[in-house]
Amino acid sequence: MTGSTLKLAAALTLPLFLGGCVSATEYAAKNAGFSSVEAKTVEATSKQTVWVQNQQQARVVSDRVKMLIAKKTLDVETAVQIALLNNKGLQAAYADLGDSSADAWQSTMFVNPTVSVGFNGVGAPGIEAFRSVEGVIASNILALATRERDIAIADTRFRQAQLNAALRTLQLAADTRRAWINAVAAWETVAQLNQAQASADAASELAQKLGETGAMTKGSQAREHVFYAELVGQSAKARLEARLAKEELTRLMGLWGSDVEYQVPNRLPSLPRGVMKRDLIEAEALQRRVDLQMAKLDLDATAKSYKLTEATRYVTDLELLTGFETEREKEDGDVQTETTGIVELEFVIPIFDSGKARMRKAELAYMRSANLLAEKAVNVRSEARSAYQAYRSNYDIARHYRNSVVPLRTKIEEESLLTYNGMITNTFELLADSREKVNSILLAVNAKRDFWLAEANLAPAIYGGGAGAAAGETEIAAAAEGGGGGH
Repeated sequence: MTGSTLKLAAALTLPLFLGGCVSATEYAAKNAGFSSVEAKTVEATSKQTVWVQNQQQARVVSDRVKMLIAKKTLDVETAVQIALLNNKGLQAAYADLGDSSADAWQSTMFVNPTVSVGFNGVGAPGIEAFRSVEGVIASNILALATRERDIAIADTRFRQAQLNAALRTLQLAADTRRAWINAVAAWETVAQLNQAQASADAASELAQKLGETGAMTKGSQAREHVFYAELVGQSAKARLEARLAKEELTRLMGLWGSDVEYQVPNRLPSLPRGVMKRDLIEAEALQRRVDLQMAKLDLDATAKSYKLTEATRYVTDLELLTGFETEREKEDGDVQTETTGIVELEFVIPIFDSGKARMRKAELAYMRSANLLAEKAVNVRSEARSAYQAYRSNYDIARHYRNSVVPLRTKIEEESLLTYNGMITNTFELLADSREKVNSILLAVNAKRDFWLAEANLAPAIYGGGAGAAAGETEIAAAAEGGGGGH
């Protein structure tokens, strides 16, 4: 083989090694992009989240979870921290982030060339008349020309994956907080119904004794008996709802086995002295909402895809073919070898496809992403206002029941008892007042629960991860596809 042939072979071999090189980029890191998820989680929840990728990390997380559960009675902050550490669905979401980083990493690499080698021979049996060897390496020039744009699109998608992982984390934190509130409120309702049931039991016995003396009719006795019977049924249903609410909390925290023996408090915290003022909650939401940032990135990625489509509108495939051909001939006992280089350019011109359809599709994808972003911005502002209105109103309602309704019902019951002892009020009025007080107390418990749920919804309204997060993820994914204590 001649010197020029050796140089040609070396030039053909070089792309093979270049195509396999691994660039030292951030995508190659094992926890690529996770620092952004950690930062957003701390900002929104003041809690830590981890991406478990080996057995040692798993043991460390497991030990910490067991230490937190050892408290037995879990407050809401502990429950949220356990969920962020121990929920396996969240770990699956972090694995999706790893897939995205691998895709972005792959986009930084050169497209591997196509290699083909052929052998040909012609001659009579036993007589070697002709032999040839042909090798070709095809490199996609169009992929090389659009490489920077492909990398930019992949990077945008990677940043979207970061935000999606953060959104899943915030959603889990918000769901866990709400589940804890519902579970504690359910057990507080059970406690109130148990107290009411004890009073109703005493009233039922009193009605029976009064009936025996003739001081109470059978109809009045039946009313007291049925009130007690209804309370028994309500208490049983409330206990079931409380157990199911606790199971929901258990699932979100990822607990099983002996770890489910934890307890939650018997009652919700008292109302705060006042409410937080969030006059700029709309501006905060527009600045910090993760799903809105995802929609912006989707529009950016769609715009970049549109430019890529425009750049490849008239040429859909462009390849540079380089190679060599070695021929060997045998004539009159002499063997002659000749090697020649091959350089060809192949490309496809879509004569019958001007690219207008692809351009129109790209334009529509961009318009769709732009409109989804505009809709998301309007919805974010509205959700922020609604969350704060619900927070303020539910505080006023809960405070009204605490400061007015329940004290008045208690006063009425106390006065009825005094007048009953003074033989002024009859038994029927005393029992009726006791029933009304039970209803008011249950309404007060529900009002307090609604306030704490509204308070828990403030953070998702500002940072994301609320009830509408799943719908938002579906929209964004579609756009990306179109563009490219005693318990």
